[in-house]
Amino acid sequence: MKFHIEQAIEILSQTPATIKSLLENLSDEWIFAEENRNDWNAFDVVGHLIHADETDWMPRAEVILSQGENPTFEAFDRYGQFEKSKGKTLSELLEEFAEIRKQSLDNLQRMNITEDKLNLKAIHPELGEVTLENLLSTWVVHDLTHIRQIVTSLAKKYSENVGVWKQYLSILK
Repeated sequence: MKFHIEQAIEILSQTPATIKSLLENLSDEWIFAEENRNDWNAFDVVGHLIHADETDWMPRAEVILSQGENPTFEAFDRYGQFEKSKGKTLSELLEEFAEIRKQSLDNLQRMNITEDKLNLKAIHPELGEVTLENLLSTWVVHDLTHIRQIVTSLAKKYSENVGVWKQYLSILK
């Protein structure tokens, strides 16, 4: 599928409502219980999505579009959400995510990104040269990856309870 910014925005604009619909009325056992600290729970993922919108996607798009003398991204702290989310409720995070995502998409649309701008480049501190199209495409896939992560973490809660049907449930593999 060829990248089109309008189609990217279709997914990016749906993510907050999708996640809210999945999580907003669930008990803490669904949201916070964790088997392994390296596997983020739903609360952690929502915090991460907020942190990424604030410090990754749009700031990096601005670096690329500015085409300054040294268009190099700042390193992204993949764990920055843990400190920032302390003391907040899931409801607060869901609301914050919806607000920050709306701001991000409003700013993205104001950038009036044309086809030729999608080829502008910057330097990622770990990955090297990337284009604006790479960044925006990754933003979409990043959202989808974390939606899958949330759904997988929820499904795993009943992994042992499904009994012999486990062999048919690919989400539990």
